[in-house]
Amino acid sequence: MLTLQKLLTIRNGPGAAILPPDVTRIHMEFAMRMNDGHMGPRKFWRDNLPRLKFWNPAVPMIVNRVKDQSGPATMSIYIRDADADADADANTDVPLSTPTPNSSTTGHSTAPPPAKGERVEVISMKDMHSDTILASLISKTKAVPVLPTPQEQIQMEELENLRQQADVDRARVWKRVEAAKKEAAMMAAARDEAASLKAAM
Repeated sequence: MLTLQKLLTIRNGPGAAILPPDVTRIHMEFAMRMNDGHMGPRKFWRDNLPRLKFWNPAVPMIVNRVKDQSGPATMSIYIRDADADADADANTDVPLSTPTPNSSTTGHSTAPPPAKGERVEVISMKDMHSDTILASLISKTKAVPVLPTPQEQIQMEELENLRQQADVDRARVWKRVEAAKKEAAMMAAARDEAASLKAAM
């Protein structure tokens, strides 16, 4: 059940979208902490980017996190021009992209310059909500959102019902435990009082 829930979560929801073939990579840069306008980028990275990567496993997605909270938060989308595709078909020596850096938590994976035939669309993510960042990404890339299948929709509804029932069950158990603790405390107090009265006689 947990495996199914994880699969449905990463397959569906905000960020589930298929990028067109001309998107060669995505680079994000934002601060380590969420204050000073970096909350939206962090939420996009945690919630939306895994879904986008799931549906586009061949597209490198680099995250560069920096310590400077006052700095910008940017998303760089590398897009190959149609002319570059034609040149690459005619000449196999034309590189389609520059080397892709690894993600970094120390600010060492800055956005590389575009390769020949590439252009870069930049989204200034600072102070943006994660939903706005996603909408801007889809608009600039013409990505196609992926909707859950009817079967997946049913499964998600069933899992949500189970989650809600589990919440109800946990609340019921908590009340029973608290009631038992209260009763035990009252009985202990009564025993202490009885012992005190007996000692005073």
